[in-house]
Amino acid sequence: MSDTSITEVEIASQPELWIRAAEQAPEFSDLLAAPGERILAIGCGTSAFVAQAYALLREGAGLGETDWAYASEAPTHRAYDRIVAITRSGTTTEVLDALRSVPSGVRRVGITGVTGEPVDGLIDDRILLDYADEQSVVQTRFPTTLLTAMRAAVGEDPSSSIADASKVLSEPLPVDVESFDHFVFLGTGWRMALAHEAALKIREAAQAWSESYPAMDYRHGPIAVATERSVVYFFGTPPVGLVAGVQATGATVIADDIDPLAQLVRAQRLAVELAHHKGLNPDTPRALTRSVVLQSHQDGNPS
Repeated sequence: MSDTSITEVEIASQPELWIRAAEQAPEFSDLLAAPGERILAIGCGTSAFVAQAYALLREGAGLGETDWAYASEAPTHRAYDRIVAITRSGTTTEVLDALRSVPSGVRRVGITGVTGEPVDGLIDDRILLDYADEQSVVQTRFPTTLLTAMRAAVGEDPSSSIADASKVLSEPLPVDVESFDHFVFLGTGWRMALAHEAALKIREAAQAWSESYPAMDYRHGPIAVATERSVVYFFGTPPVGLVAGVQATGATVIADDIDPLAQLVRAQRLAVELAHHKGLNPDTPRALTRSVVLQSHQDGNPS
């Protein structure tokens, strides 16, 4: 029997799925990239970080005002033309509640990995990425495949991203996880969302100490806890002078010029390797389930 986890298999499948997503992107470009619309993107956990990245990518492409929010804090009372709701399972309680609160006349787009779930009755349009759905509780390929489609929809060429992802899957990791117990991820622009997602993977899969910040804000306090047991991982090009400042703490820096989404794939591998080092199974993360379905408010209990 193979010792390879389901999570590792799904991580390795990403370049092939990204090719398919890039080809599919024109089919739903009107839902994600119609110019001039005011859009709100929402999600929970990993999906919230995808929403953040999408909002920054769409605005950066000059396609219109785009907000993002955690579904539990969604400002659905504001004037939007379209709500883009990301829920891999189609059952996430906070996403469903947010969609129910959307005013009449606002188009509701659901992005899922499955059909036949409660979200179906709350959306006007769907983007289905069933070929990227996952068995693992810890999301890896679904969010990156969606981000590839989103990048293509707003006009980016994903070819270098796909090539770089294949490269990082075949290379050894840049650090030996046994030497570290503190992992920090930094980014600028839409890459901040990837930093947040990478830190979440470390916590989910390996139950380890991880942090994430906008790169320039790291000097405003968080750098104080960096030591020789810290890895500081940059998504995108580090701001001038920051690498030297981090290295002065004794921390190990990971920074290069490969595509940020491929850097996330490497961070996923890092999380799995750290889990194995700690004797954990990344397929069964502590206290987590594939979908978070909360107890109804109707019975008077907190959810």
